[in-house]
Order: sequence, then C-alpha cells, then structure tokens
Amino acid sequence: MPIIVNLDVMMAKRKMSLNELSDKVGLTLSNLSILKTGKAKAVRFSTLEAICEVLECQPGDLLEYSKDE
Repeated sequence: MPIIVNLDVMMAKRKMSLNELSDKVGLTLSNLSILKTGKAKAVRFSTLEAICEVLECQPGDLLEYSKDE
C-alpha cells in the first residue's frame, strides 16, 4: 500500500502506549491497532485531528506516501 502510517513512530517519540492513546483519543484499542499496523482502509478527519492533538503533531507526521515500484 502506498500510504504508510507512522503512528507507532510518533507514539514512541512521545513515549505513549497504545492504551494511553486509546484513552485520550476515545478510540478502541482494536481500531487504533488497525490504524497503527496500516490495515485501515480509511481514517476520519475527526480521528486524525484527535490523534494529532494528543500527540502534538501534524497529519504529515503520521501519514506518508511511498510510490509502489
């Protein structure tokens, strides 16, 4: 998939666990795990906004485009 999710990188930089992020964002662990592993088919802007607010980052810090070759 050409979109790479760097949620785990930002969580590590902020020293935040998936459980802690789940509590602060208000998403289930399973939904965050699906997003973190890159298996999500879509993400709502409201979810992206909440994650960015909690992790104090920009959407571009979480999502990256990589051309398939």
